[in-house]
Amino acid sequence: MDKPLLIASDVDGTLLDPMERMSPRTAAVLHRAGEAGVPVVLATGRPPRWIPAVAGPGGLTGYAVCANGAVLYDIAADEVVSVHGALEPMLLTDAVGELSRVLPGCGFAAERVGRHALDPEVQHLVIEHGYRNPWGDGEGARVSRAEIVGRPAVKLLVSHPDMTSDEMARVARAVLDESVDITFSASGGLIEIAAHGITKATGLAEVAERFGVPVERIIAFGDMPNDVEMLKWAGHGVAMANAHPDVLAVADEVTGPNSEDGVAQVLERWF
Repeated sequence: MDKPLLIASDVDGTLLDPMERMSPRTAAVLHRAGEAGVPVVLATGRPPRWIPAVAGPGGLTGYAVCANGAVLYDIAADEVVSVHGALEPMLLTDAVGELSRVLPGCGFAAERVGRHALDPEVQHLVIEHGYRNPWGDGEGARVSRAEIVGRPAVKLLVSHPDMTSDEMARVARAVLDESVDITFSASGGLIEIAAHGITKATGLAEVAERFGVPVERIIAFGDMPNDVEMLKWAGHGVAMANAHPDVLAVADEVTGPNSEDGVAQVLERWF
């Protein structure tokens, strides 16, 4: 492709190495891209509160597409710019009911956002007893299931201790695929549910419109199923060598793994 006018990258398994660090090589090429006037946009399943830890080492001050496209976050201003497709209580109730039936033993959590990455007026992550966070970070306020479904959420999280994410997604799509979007960014028994039609691609389309960049001049990097729509939409979609088979199948190019600066390997052609 021609020199990209906008760079979009997933975070975990893509921009960060297996130790969840940004290498000096990757940080340097992102800095050069920024100096050349090319926006670098994070596109992630992470919520806004998990963005500063990534943006700081990379010197990124622009936009982050968070919660798989549901939230657009301005990093420098620490401001949630827009929220699209919030899951309303009725839809949450129906989804949780169906998933409890077809995935017995699963646990639920809900992501919510306020005006800033950390908003004291908002319980950002609420979890029920039995929900297992694969990152083991101890985050989240324990609440009843009624509290999880009782207020709008930008993302519903579902965990199961005895299934893979692929297995969970297949079962969940069989009963919910017409009403919500189901994806995952980790393989160890966790699926992520968003309002129907909300993906990283829709979030990036909003950013591209703000910058006036045509889609054919956008390059996007990813590694997991929540990146599939983004890589299909972008002018040039790049999968990491460590990517899920579904991502490898739609990519225009496969680069090195995240352990070998795969994103930098590509961007150094221009920056």
